Amino acid sequence: MIEVVSERIPISNEERDAIASAASAALRYEGKQGDLCVLVDTPERIQTLNREFRHVDRVTDVLTFPAWEGEDPLGMDGYLGDIMICYERAALQAEEYGHSLTRELSFLTVHGVLHLLGYDHMTEPEETEMRAHQTAILNEMGVTR
Repeated sequence: MIEVVSERIPISNEERDAIASAASAALRYEGKQGDLCVLVDTPERIQTLNREFRHVDRVTDVLTFPAWEGEDPLGMDGYLGDIMICYERAALQAEEYGHSLTRELSFLTVHGVLHLLGYDHMTEPEETEMRAHQTAILNEMGVTR
């Protein structure tokens, strides 16, 4: 099950559907199944959690909270974890990159799902691999810039 929650930020049904579709597409592309929650939230909440969990006191576009924390990504009864997306940052980035907010929300969701599945971008080879997967998933969905 993929749950999209937005208690503090009103999002449209189109945006909610795009987020759920992007999460499903990423799981399907990776040949995985699992449950996850995507929370769309405010910059203040994202910054608080970024500071608390990553010790980085700034707003970011997406945070992930894997249920597995270093173990097998599907070892927790199929629950993968949580993704938090900063709606305001997504809107700013969509404008900056010249594409739709729906595309940016889809990108951030795919990025988050890949993190929940164990991908990272701390080294150049990891980043190259993760970007390739992100691009392939978005292309498969027909979500382009």
